[in-house]
Amino acid sequence: MNSLLLFFAAVFWGGNYVVGGVLVKSVNPMLLSELRWLFTALLLLVIYRSAFRQNLSLLWGSRRSVTALAILGQVLFPLTLYIGLQYTSSLNAAVYMSATPCVVLTINRLVFRDRITSSNVVGVLISTLGVIYLLFKGNLLDLERVSASVNRGDLWAIGSALSWALYCSFLRVKDGRISGYAFVTASSIIGALIMLPICALFYLFASDSTLGQDLTSLFSRVDVTAGLIYLVLFPSWLSYLFWNRGIMALGATKGEIFTHVIPLSGGLMSILFLNVEVGMYHLVSALCILGGIYLCSIKKARVEK
Repeated sequence: MNSLLLFFAAVFWGGNYVVGGVLVKSVNPMLLSELRWLFTALLLLVIYRSAFRQNLSLLWGSRRSVTALAILGQVLFPLTLYIGLQYTSSLNAAVYMSATPCVVLTINRLVFRDRITSSNVVGVLISTLGVIYLLFKGNLLDLERVSASVNRGDLWAIGSALSWALYCSFLRVKDGRISGYAFVTASSIIGALIMLPICALFYLFASDSTLGQDLTSLFSRVDVTAGLIYLVLFPSWLSYLFWNRGIMALGATKGEIFTHVIPLSGGLMSILFLNVEVGMYHLVSALCILGGIYLCSIKKARVEK
C-alpha cells in the first residue's frame, strides 16, 4: 500500500513538470507558486480543519522543523523548478529530479548514519542508468550534444532536485505524532505566506510585467486556469500527502527510488498531451526505471518475511 502511495505521488508530480512547463509560458513563476500554495492552503483548511486544530499544539512545538521542511518542499522545490522550466525542457528537469536518490543516500549516510544495503545500491544504479539513457536519447557516447545544451534553466532544475533530496532526507525529523493531514495543511500555509513577500518584491521591481496583467492572463484562459487547478489538487495536495505517508512508513532511502517514476510519467504525459515523438530509448529507459524499483521492492518484501 505504501509503495502504491509513493507511485501515485510520483505520477502526479510527473504531471507537474508537464503542466508547469506549459503554464510558465503564460504565468510568472513567482505568481504561479504563490497562487498554487494559496489555493491549496484554503482548500486544505476546509477539508482538514478538524485535524489541523487538533494538531496545532504539536505543530507549534515543531514549528522550526515544519517551517524548514516547508521552505524546502513548498517554496524552493517548486519555485526553482518553475524558473528553470522557462529555459529548459520539462523532460530535462524531470531527469535531474530522478538523480536525487544518490543525493538522498549520501545525506542519509553522512547525517543519519543509515546503513546502505546492496539492494539500495543496485536499485538506484539500474534506475539511474535508465534516466541517463533517457537523457542521452540512447546515444550514451554523444556527450557534446548534451553538454552544449546545458543552460541556466538546467542549473535551476538541478537546484530544484537538490531541494527535493534535502526535503526527503530530513522529513524524518517531523514529529511522528503530527497527522499527515495537519502537516500538509500547515506546510501549504507556510509556503503561501513565505511566497507572498517574494512575489510582492518581484512585482515591485519588475519592469516587463504587472500583477494585474498576469492575473488577467491567468484567469481569462480556461486551459491555464485548468492547469492551476491540476497543480492544486494533485501535485500540491495528494502528492505531498501520499509521499509523506509513504516516506514515513518505508524510509527515505527505500522510498526515494520512486522518484524515478517522475520522468517516466512525465514522458508519457508529454507523449499523450504534447505529441512528443516516441523512440526506442523511451521504452528501454522505462524498463530500467521499473526494473530498479522492482528490485528494491522485492528485497524489502523478503526482509519483512
